[in-house]
Amino acid sequence: MWRALAFLALLALAAYGAVWLADRPGVVTVTWGGYELATSLAAALVGVMVLAVVLGFVWAFARGILNLPERLTLSSRRRRQARGYNALSRGMVAVGSGDPIAARRHAGEAERLLGAEPLALLLTAQAAQISGDRAGAERAFRRMVDDPETRVLGLRGLFVEARRQDDEASARAYAIEAARLAPSVTWANEAVMEGQCADRDWSGALDTVSRRAALGLSDKAAMRRQRAVLLTASALDLEAGDPERALAQGREAVKLAPDLVPAAAVAGRLFARRGDLKRGAKVVEAAWRANPHPDLARVYLDLRTGDSSRDRLARAETLARISSWHPESRFAIARAALDAREFGRARDVLAPLLTDQPTVRAYELMAEIEEAEHGAASGKAREWQARAARAPRDPAWCADGLVTDRWAPISPVSGRLDAFVWQTPPDLLGRAHGTAHEPAPAAAGALNGAEPAPKPGNAVAPVSPIPAGAVTPPVVPVSAKVPEVVGPGR
Repeated sequence: MWRALAFLALLALAAYGAVWLADRPGVVTVTWGGYELATSLAAALVGVMVLAVVLGFVWAFARGILNLPERLTLSSRRRRQARGYNALSRGMVAVGSGDPIAARRHAGEAERLLGAEPLALLLTAQAAQISGDRAGAERAFRRMVDDPETRVLGLRGLFVEARRQDDEASARAYAIEAARLAPSVTWANEAVMEGQCADRDWSGALDTVSRRAALGLSDKAAMRRQRAVLLTASALDLEAGDPERALAQGREAVKLAPDLVPAAAVAGRLFARRGDLKRGAKVVEAAWRANPHPDLARVYLDLRTGDSSRDRLARAETLARISSWHPESRFAIARAALDAREFGRARDVLAPLLTDQPTVRAYELMAEIEEAEHGAASGKAREWQARAARAPRDPAWCADGLVTDRWAPISPVSGRLDAFVWQTPPDLLGRAHGTAHEPAPAAAGALNGAEPAPKPGNAVAPVSPIPAGAVTPPVVPVSAKVPEVVGPGR
């Protein structure tokens, strides 16, 4: 619409000019070289316009002739780039499909056509990686490090190659340099924090966690959890030498993660060491409500040094009331009753745990009760130990295939922070007669020391006695590393 109005306005202006010239006739005289040319003003204007158009065409033709070599060179360069990017695309597809021969061929062609193009260098490195040429991959990544635009990507590739060669010192140096150049790079921050944790530099790791949160690399909940784990680790290291500082860190860890069992356990121990039993009990009780755990039970029962076995039993019953008789509270009461030599009480409190999916721990505790009451040579104790050898496993701290009774802030297999989880470990090796366990004796007489007997109609094979020192095979940690290919999306 506006263009049409502008065209009409220009057309009207041209018509007005033509009328104006027609109303004011004049003569234009040109004298040159002894010749004199006279014409009207309108004819002179038309001649000037025609001459300008002719000169324009002549200049355009001459300019085209002069620029012809440059245009031919530019056209050749564009065709070369098109071929290079086509080879680059095909090479990326070959890398993704795992074809090392095609990947190397296309990578060489792309590098020949595109030169030091970052994507061509990346394709060369990836082709070398999937071909197993570690030296070639390192050369390509070092060339990328020399270019400011691809320096961080080159450091990433060198970091991966150093990890594959178990060169942790070089890998950490590459990660530190990448984090300095690009603070928001996730892999570099994680690698730096992993190295700090491996060196037990908990304060440095706390600074790294705070920096990651400030850059938006982790959400608030993850940051709080990681800080709690690091503070707990630091408190455990300082527990013996600097208990006051350790207590301050343990208390902060409990505030950040109330369900973190090791934090509540170390805080409870340090409060008890200071003599503040009330606050120590309060910390452990709060954690017990959220997550009943045997580590918390041990701390709670040992809050006051020198307590009698009956005092410990009363404290275990307090835990049972707090958790509405959670199975862990029954274990705590049974252990305390065994120490107080109240064997009947110990058997009674374990009875519900022996009727519904009993575990190794329940059977072993029953064996300890029999040994304490009737001696180590008791046949009933050996019977319970035999059942324990075939029972499902109890929860334990598990991380990356490793099973242990003690919590650690990082996994010794992968170095990952907060890797240990309290769960039932997978029974990879199986049991003597499959995964099914033998039912526990349900009769009251069995719990009071009578010989366990199978129910009528259920044929149960006799269980061979197992020596008292027998243990179940440990879980073998699996730490196989999966090859990693560095790419733009990593």
